[in-house]
Amino acid sequence: MIYSTLAIAGRTVSPPNPDNKSKNSPYRNQTISLLQKCKHINQIRSIHAKIVRNGHDQDPFILFELLRISSNFKSLNYASKIFQHTHHPNVFLYTAIIDGFVSNGSYADAIRLYYQMVEESILPDNYAISSALKACGFLLGRREGREIHGQVLKLGLRSNRSTRLKLVELYGKCGEFKNAMQLFDEMPECNDVVASTVMINCYVEHGLVENAFEVFSRVKVKDTVCWTAMIDGLVRNGEMARALDLFREMQRDNVRPNKVTIVCVLSACSQLGALELGRWIHSYMGKHRIDLNHIVGGALINMYSRCGDIDKALRVFEEMKERDFTTYNSLIAGLAMHGRSIEAVEMFREMINQGIRLTKVTFVGVLNACSHGGLVDLGFEIFQSMTRDYGIEPQIEHYGCIVDLLGRVGRPEEAYDFITNMKIAPDHIMLGSLLSACKIHGKLQLGEQIAKRLLDCRSADSGIYVLLSNAYASSGKWKEAVQIRAKMKEAGVQKEPGCSSIEVNNEIHEFILGDIRHPQREQIYKKMQELKQIVKLEGYSPSTEVVLHDIEDWEKEWALTIHSERLAICYGLISTKPYTTIRVVKNLRVCNDCHSMIKLIAKISKRKIIVRDCNRFHHFENGTCSCGDYW
Repeated sequence: MIYSTLAIAGRTVSPPNPDNKSKNSPYRNQTISLLQKCKHINQIRSIHAKIVRNGHDQDPFILFELLRISSNFKSLNYASKIFQHTHHPNVFLYTAIIDGFVSNGSYADAIRLYYQMVEESILPDNYAISSALKACGFLLGRREGREIHGQVLKLGLRSNRSTRLKLVELYGKCGEFKNAMQLFDEMPECNDVVASTVMINCYVEHGLVENAFEVFSRVKVKDTVCWTAMIDGLVRNGEMARALDLFREMQRDNVRPNKVTIVCVLSACSQLGALELGRWIHSYMGKHRIDLNHIVGGALINMYSRCGDIDKALRVFEEMKERDFTTYNSLIAGLAMHGRSIEAVEMFREMINQGIRLTKVTFVGVLNACSHGGLVDLGFEIFQSMTRDYGIEPQIEHYGCIVDLLGRVGRPEEAYDFITNMKIAPDHIMLGSLLSACKIHGKLQLGEQIAKRLLDCRSADSGIYVLLSNAYASSGKWKEAVQIRAKMKEAGVQKEPGCSSIEVNNEIHEFILGDIRHPQREQIYKKMQELKQIVKLEGYSPSTEVVLHDIEDWEKEWALTIHSERLAICYGLISTKPYTTIRVVKNLRVCNDCHSMIKLIAKISKRKIIVRDCNRFHHFENGTCSCGDYW
């Protein structure tokens, strides 16, 4: 969670009934000081050996510090051994080991130790209960949580703030919002920022954004963590534009964002293609000296990559002093999306030379790069090295990259053989990719075979139906094309509506097919008609055969003209200065006709037009596209 949680680490906690004389023992103080200065678990072991030799291995204060620091070094086995050799552990030592297990993600072990403590008739305190409830929350252990709640009531700890917050969080995580809200409303400070942030996080985890917003709106004085929780919740629930609006409101309230806020907002910018806002955030980071660590740096690289400025992403990477495998993965994926295949492979090799850990995500990125670059031999070599050299078992995404690679270079039959011999069953994305390759390379018979597999197993989405229909249409099989559309309707599959967005003057403008909602719609359609006349002089002929409606040719041509990406581009042309790069984001694959049209628009307008569709980036310039007309 992104809000502050109560942990006992770092607190001054004393075992019960301490002897005043022993409490001030110079040996104890010196030993605890040495433990707190340790930088590695091996140093702990050395000091622990001396503690045992000197007969202080049962000193509760020293034991507490040993347990705490061993857990901080993620050495739970060592901490467990220390605890097992403790003769009479008290509630403080139990709390230290329970909290250590919780901090390291061993939630079931933490709950087991809590029950062990209770069975040994050791009375739990607020700290032990808070740690145990936190473990229950992560495991969604509502039964154990209710039992601990019962103990809270019996022990008279209900009024304790940290315990109440953990109970609210537990019930909220488990989806028991009636119980969560009852506890929340009973808190005298229920509208304070911490309690509200707990509720906000619980609601957004279950997709209840409006409920979260209602709680958020009631908070009178919101801090950075509260704002960030709500922004993050919107991002995680796909409400990117709303998240950016809330961030702007946060700025108007003069609340300073932290690194978590920055990462959340950059994620929203990435999804929407909001490059101008992303640049402002980058500038804000420099102005307020926010460190460019691997998390923030990776988010920046991802934002620039997904917003169409891969060169800036490369510069951010070069500026970073702290890099890890996630940083490299972000850049490799970005280079692959933009068709910069050789650079992506070079970055992959740099990872190997630097001894940086390769992950499944790394291989998805570099295999995608090989696919976009048509690097068959290299792609197969990297694919085979996954298991052979790195012990990473290929997943469906890695197999999909190889299928896409073979399809791209005109070898769909080999791709189909590869699918047949895979260790795992293909998914609809992989088969859809191969179906697309069959359409492009005129392998209709194989395409029909693949389509039958998709339709028989009922895994075809709207894109598959449309792709197969267009494949028939482009081969002149109109009857079959119409039948596929009819099957799509019978199956109740709805075609996802196309939507394109463009950022102008720090504002996102969205367009759908034939959109007439925009205030400047008259100028947009005027520019559209103007371009249509000019591109025809350049040799453009609309692909009306893909429009299967029973309408006149001129109506089919108009149906293509009003595609959302064309409307966005026309708005960009009338709203930005000449020669400015236009960047558009589309949720679906760019159709062949729009692809041809945009190449010509880029040529006649002397603009660079960058379009991100669901497959990759298209850099249109001087009448050509970076994808090589395969996407």
